[in-house]
Amino acid sequence: MASEAEILDELRRLRARVPQLTGALAAGVDGLVLAQDTPGVEPERVAALTVTALGVAERMADATGQGDFRELLVRGVYGYVATYAAGRGAVLTVLAQDRVNLGRLLLEGRRAGSRIGELVDAEAAAEAETEAEERSEATASEKAPPRTTTARPRTARAPRTTNARTTTES
Repeated sequence: MASEAEILDELRRLRARVPQLTGALAAGVDGLVLAQDTPGVEPERVAALTVTALGVAERMADATGQGDFRELLVRGVYGYVATYAAGRGAVLTVLAQDRVNLGRLLLEGRRAGSRIGELVDAEAAAEAETEAEERSEATASEKAPPRTTTARPRTARAPRTTNARTTTES
């Protein structure tokens, strides 16, 4: 996956743009934490819950004909939890205070999710390309060496003669 440092930088920039955020976390769709800036919150637990909520949200969007999952917003008494699609392989979850500007939260969360998705997807594509190259090299080395044939020396042939009979009818 993408470099943890690059993703963490994006999470910190997001928190700087939206000061009411209390935490941000990027996780793979498998539930593993890619990077986190969540003081006072257990990141592994949030990542696991995020992936669970992602599964429900995807099924809800599909069942209602709303298309692919983009974002999920949960409002609690003390604030918000927003989850955004981050490319094909990751999700971004942000925690915000109740007094956050909701429009700003949604806008900046979408932007950060998009950037994180680009990082994760680019890294995944590079890894897939490297694996494909390694497989093709391994396959090429496993193939039997090509058969080499030695050229036989040519000998001169005598010219052909034909014994053609011609008959004439009279």
